[in-house]
Amino acid sequence: MRYATEEEITAWDEIVPQNPDGGNMLQGKVFAEVKASSGWTPRYILCDTAAFVAIEKSIPLIGKVWYVPKGPGITTVDQLRIIIEELVPFAKKADVFTVKVEPELPLGADLSMLPLLPTRPIQYNCSTVVVDLRNSLDDVMKALPQKGRHAIRRAERDGVKVELADSTPENCDRMYNLFKETATGAGFVIRGRAYYHDFYQRYSEAGQGQLFFAYFDDQLVAGAYAVAYGQKSTYKDGASIREKVTYGASHYLQWKVIEWAKANGSQLHDLCGTPPAADITDPNHPFYGLGRFKTSFNKTVTDYVGAYELPIVGWKSKLWTRFIEKIVRRLYFKQHHESYY
Repeated sequence: MRYATEEEITAWDEIVPQNPDGGNMLQGKVFAEVKASSGWTPRYILCDTAAFVAIEKSIPLIGKVWYVPKGPGITTVDQLRIIIEELVPFAKKADVFTVKVEPELPLGADLSMLPLLPTRPIQYNCSTVVVDLRNSLDDVMKALPQKGRHAIRRAERDGVKVELADSTPENCDRMYNLFKETATGAGFVIRGRAYYHDFYQRYSEAGQGQLFFAYFDDQLVAGAYAVAYGQKSTYKDGASIREKVTYGASHYLQWKVIEWAKANGSQLHDLCGTPPAADITDPNHPFYGLGRFKTSFNKTVTDYVGAYELPIVGWKSKLWTRFIEKIVRRLYFKQHHESYY
């Protein structure tokens, strides 16, 4: 295990898609740069099993925290074990006392033999819906649940139009305003306006991201931002007006995202966040509405194992996870009104 060279960092988005999982956008160079602009230090790391980014912050008096978002990019417990065996001494040498990892292993994978402690998930797609894009678009459409197919065709028939838009400051503002309205209605917290401007523009400039708007009778009714990275595309953000003026606009918009993702080489499309499979039909779950929408593209919810803490220095990691991290996250949210991570 070693740090990447400058040449390898430059070519990072060619290296990460070679990981066993086919690459994840949160392990890409653009996301690392986005986090760098908000106070984290990216560490680009290579080993025989996978390439991964750990973002770093220094905690006064006790050392450094590493967080590996949606990584490392492995597909088996054995691959994760091999990385952990190398990562512990490597991180310790770098004065890191704890590492937070989020491997996309299926819920139920046996991690009991690994020195990992379950912790609160950071990314909201630890449960999600994934649409298989490996077949033709016609076959992808046929594989959708009847509700999804009907909504798409109804919206198209009723005249909903979808536009692929440039990530100009004005369009980023329009998307953010829609997203904020949706978040308020659905009861989840989003980051500040500047973060999304930076995110959308960086991914668009890298040729990995695309902004979408849906219109009905010349009125903007829905928006989306999607990223295609490696073998997977991600429905990063989606939003719509609260007053429903037509049926199926968001479904039709999502279908246009799928068309774009497949044209950009995606084999799997992650709709990025639902209630867990066990709660998907519970109307009292705060994300029940999101789950209903997303399961109209695939009824199967994919649950991952979530986030884990890898203690590097045991007592420091315990002190962090039990006390300090909670205080840091609370104070950071109070000051910045967004997630620490």
